[in-house]
Amino acid sequence: MTSWVLVAQLAASAAMAAIAWFVQVVHYPLFSSLSGDPALERRYHQANVRRTQPVVLVPMFVEGLAAAWLVAFPPAAVGRPLALAGLALVAVTLLSTLVLQVPLHERLCREGSAPATVAALVRGTTIRTVAWTARMLLSAWMLHAALGGA
Repeated sequence: MTSWVLVAQLAASAAMAAIAWFVQVVHYPLFSSLSGDPALERRYHQANVRRTQPVVLVPMFVEGLAAAWLVAFPPAAVGRPLALAGLALVAVTLLSTLVLQVPLHERLCREGSAPATVAALVRGTTIRTVAWTARMLLSAWMLHAALGGA
């Protein structure tokens, strides 16, 4: 069972790291290229949030569940401290999402793509990009170690 949890964790973490890099480098910066029509920008941001949620919620859920499972049942080759580090990185991504990104997206939906708001969104998502990249690397190492590679 643990090997399946480790595989699921790596798949979810890799998916979220890839999404985070795309969002950081491509998606969020393009918000500043919108038309300048506040009503159109609001509709765009609302559609963006609605369409993005199902894409990210499944891997985020799998990642959180796997991280919690590994804290409860850590493989001997991994140990509880590294499993806790993985869970802490999940917490960082969730807190960053709730505290930084959600309010900025709400502002974009209300006010349109003001350059300062878009810049804050890009800067703020750096936390998630780094955390998900670290989780992906940690998840890969955990799977490698559990399979006897460390």
